[in-house]
Amino acid sequence: MDLSTTKRRALLKVIVLGDSGVGKTSLMNQYVYKKFSQQYKATIGADFVTKELQVDDKLVTLQIWDTAGQERFQSLGAAFYRGADCCVLVYDVNVLKSFETLSNWHEEFLKQANPVLPDEFPFVLLGNKIDIDGGNSRVVSEKKAVDWCASKGNIPYFETSAKEDYNVDEAFLCIANAALAAEHEHDISCRYFQGISETVSEVEQRGGCAC
Repeated sequence: MDLSTTKRRALLKVIVLGDSGVGKTSLMNQYVYKKFSQQYKATIGADFVTKELQVDDKLVTLQIWDTAGQERFQSLGAAFYRGADCCVLVYDVNVLKSFETLSNWHEEFLKQANPVLPDEFPFVLLGNKIDIDGGNSRVVSEKKAVDWCASKGNIPYFETSAKEDYNVDEAFLCIANAALAAEHEHDISCRYFQGISETVSEVEQRGGCAC
């Protein structure tokens, strides 16, 4: 196997979280398949799609996990969240409650994934459905969303429309870059822990890194 080729390939796990009905599945289908359906079908449990893209000199495969927003599926278990390279939070700009629950999703992810460096773990926020009623129905202002992102360590923010395919590719490119950067930092921290620890098990318990 060509090691140089292997180094230029990356498989990145991305978890998409948010309330039911905010458009998580629609965003993923638009990004991966360039399709949008008006019919709403609730996601049951979790499912994933994959998308390959080129980022600089790397061929990146995004494994994007779609989750049900219903509360009964909120705790899918640590095994589902472990190994994630980036978490995407989605809300509907026309539904205040979906914005107000973002902190809960943020905390839930950190609790379940238990990343080695929680303060540095990459999140990206998407404010979806900006196309509805020409923007007249929105109840969450862009400033409010940006302020929330700033309070969580300057999370990148994109306003999107899965229906109109607005800002979807740009958002997922940012997600891929954030995940790549995190994977690089994750590798360094894992090697550091391996160097000072007699066993790798402690690192796996904290970060699930398969170094």
